[in-house]
Amino acid sequence: MPPFDYPIDPVTNVICGVDEAGRGPLMGDVVAACVVLDHNNMIPGLNDSKKLTEKARDELAVLIKEKAIAWGIGRASPEEIDEFNILNATYIAMGRAYIAMKKRCNLALIDGNRIPKTLAEQGIVCETVVKGDSKVPEIAAASILAKTARDADMYELDKLFPQYHFAKHKGYPTAEHLEILQKLPLLDIYRMSFGPVKRILEQKATNPQY
Repeated sequence: MPPFDYPIDPVTNVICGVDEAGRGPLMGDVVAACVVLDHNNMIPGLNDSKKLTEKARDELAVLIKEKAIAWGIGRASPEEIDEFNILNATYIAMGRAYIAMKKRCNLALIDGNRIPKTLAEQGIVCETVVKGDSKVPEIAAASILAKTARDADMYELDKLFPQYHFAKHKGYPTAEHLEILQKLPLLDIYRMSFGPVKRILEQKATNPQY
């Protein structure tokens, strides 16, 4: 990761990175993380979680939790996603992640191009960074914590409902996942407002034997 040009000094100021995981899947929580890194004790190998192997993500997640000045994870449930939509639910998760971190920041750097209103409403100075998870160490660290936390959810759900293969597809609308949903009932962990799930609900409503 090339050096990032911070708007303020990250050594003398408290800067957190914010990112999420799980906006695209058909089920489960959307998970966000906030991380404040120690710039006198940086963690090598940080990068966008999608560019790392699962083994590397898991190892880095342990280091982040050990070496970061502060970190927090927040979630929004499938019910909240259905009620508020996925974008607003993501903001809710980010606000909860910041609160869970228990550290007041001078600046929050957000992955993407939109400032979460749940952070702005807390009076935090926010700046967005497009593709920040591959540019800003704090955002990369947040992406790793969010991704590993959500993956851990999928592994636990896979133990409870092995026939749905959550550990394999992680809730994303793969061909295998959609085929499974043709045969098995929709659990209450599904996001009923998402297109593929809505279509299955409509099919079941019009054809009770579906």
